[in-house]
Amino acid sequence: MLWILLTAAAAPLQVARNALQRGLVGDAGPWGATLVRFLFGLPFSLAIFGAAALATPGASPHFSPGYAAAVGLGAVSQVGATAALLVAMRRAGFAVATVMQQASLPLSAVFGWAALGDHLHPQAWAGIAVTTAGLAILSWPRRDQLAGAGLGSFLGLGSGAAFAVALNAYRQAGLALEPHHPIYSATASVCIAQAIQTVLLLVALAIWRPASLLAVARAWRPSLGAGFFGAAASACWFGALALAPAGPVRAIGVIEAPIAAAAGRRLFKERLSARQLAGGMLAALGVVATALA
Repeated sequence: MLWILLTAAAAPLQVARNALQRGLVGDAGPWGATLVRFLFGLPFSLAIFGAAALATPGASPHFSPGYAAAVGLGAVSQVGATAALLVAMRRAGFAVATVMQQASLPLSAVFGWAALGDHLHPQAWAGIAVTTAGLAILSWPRRDQLAGAGLGSFLGLGSGAAFAVALNAYRQAGLALEPHHPIYSATASVCIAQAIQTVLLLVALAIWRPASLLAVARAWRPSLGAGFFGAAASACWFGALALAPAGPVRAIGVIEAPIAAAAGRRLFKERLSARQLAGGMLAALGVVATALA
């Protein structure tokens, strides 16, 4: 059950990273803040991998074309998913984009079953379904937010599909590199994926948003915190994916939601409605069912 512990550890680390990134969006823009996640996280990821390598002297990584394809697909899909989500939020609004993006949970399980042959217990499938329903209730938009949301909704759904592809690609990468030492394999894959994503975003911002690069450079001190928590969260996510199918990992990761809600209430004075609380409780039941499967 190590994968459950790793996923549970990843959730608060990711909330901390998101909270720190939120303060960076103003000057650097959403893409500059996204770059922070990878650029400033890469040194910490390398340090984490160094510690993992020292702890597993018998590891024998196998860099194959299949591994390169998997980690590359995961890195590009994750960036593409972020791009689609950002555009969806602009076209359809935050609420609509968020609820459509939740499709990443059932799609992660379906893609893992269809592409990788992952076999899940019926209780795990039930838990994933209940968790998905809870997330839909939790993030379902108000009626006035649904107007003109067609294209944005499709982009939100596309974002969820891309995130599902990324999760399964990272799982495949971890299994291909060093299946007998999953933590070593996971931390190595984090470094390679973040290096790919950093290069992609640096080139893109240098061409289309050079001002964002300057803003990121000026905000290097607070960015270090976001980078550290992002690197630690990614190491836990990748480790969990190397040990378990993407669907259950994504379902257990939903515990991030109540942590984020508590952080939002304390730090940003945000409150949840009764409907959102009910959706959160339903999602929690699904998480428990998935974990016990």
